[in-house]
Amino acid sequence: MKASYRKYILNFKQASGTSRGVLKTKETWFLFLNSEEKKGIGECGIFRGLSIDDRPDYEEKLQWLCNNIHLDFNFLLNELMEFPSIQFGLEMAFKSLKSSNPFELYPSKFTQSKDSIRINGLIWMGSEAFMKQQIQEKIEAGFHCIKMKIGAIDFQTEINLLKSIRKEFTSKDIELRVDANGAFSTSEALEKLKILSELDIHSIEQPIKQGQVEVMTKLCLETPLPIALDEELIGVFSVAEKQKLLQTIKPQYIILKPSLVGGFNGTDEWIEIAEQNQIGWWITSALESNVGLNAIAQYTYTKQSKLPQGLGTGGLFTNNFDCPLQVKNGTLQYHNDLNWNFNLV
Repeated sequence: MKASYRKYILNFKQASGTSRGVLKTKETWFLFLNSEEKKGIGECGIFRGLSIDDRPDYEEKLQWLCNNIHLDFNFLLNELMEFPSIQFGLEMAFKSLKSSNPFELYPSKFTQSKDSIRINGLIWMGSEAFMKQQIQEKIEAGFHCIKMKIGAIDFQTEINLLKSIRKEFTSKDIELRVDANGAFSTSEALEKLKILSELDIHSIEQPIKQGQVEVMTKLCLETPLPIALDEELIGVFSVAEKQKLLQTIKPQYIILKPSLVGGFNGTDEWIEIAEQNQIGWWITSALESNVGLNAIAQYTYTKQSKLPQGLGTGGLFTNNFDCPLQVKNGTLQYHNDLNWNFNLV
């Protein structure tokens, strides 16, 4: 078997704002496996400035993997422990290689176009007018769960936007989630959570920066609003470390991005520990191309979660790949009569 890789830059249709800055492009890497007449495709979805494997030797590690692809699969995964996005690409590529269809990794009612996945509509940061426009578009598109990124513009402006939704839609009509991406200071976090809780918010992702375990533990204990850990999970590798983190902080939810937490295997470990500790969870993309999003969606469907997932990111880029995934009426659907247009092989 031979392996190779290729870098690809995804371009955002519109600059997308988070509390960490504005995103215009997204770098990703594709891993290709060739064995006799079969091919496998995986995506190593590194997220600059966020992934634990955003380091100078990233491409060197990809080359190491290609040079050693003949070694035992589990050995390779273990050697890639500190490179979760490459672990994900490796898992995906092998599943692709073994499948009769390189893009159908988890055959199910979803890939047979007989079922769909509930997803949230994502509202990016920007001017008040821009955020209002996005909210209106998501509601008109049939979304019943909206996730709004907060923390970059004036907090009161964000509260007013959320209030404007609640004036028209109750929590039974529209579920509201917010994502602070660690933007709140430790001194103001609890007070802001109290204000948000008055608006029937479902949950808030990562209110304070990761790594402040003692403060986050206290916040999760006192919060009037369910807290979901996101960035907090990045760089936690062993099962023992994962157990310790969740049993210490005791969050209400965790959010799992396979590219950031070690692929399918790493996600499985987090889910098992979360469920053992009565902690809810859902899965989201980390702005992969449609190749990675397709794999995550198929995997997510097998978990049969009843919560809306964060998988509606395929339409963000101008140069994404045509694929069977489509967002309709607040759900992600797989139309297997549509063809892939993946021309990098």
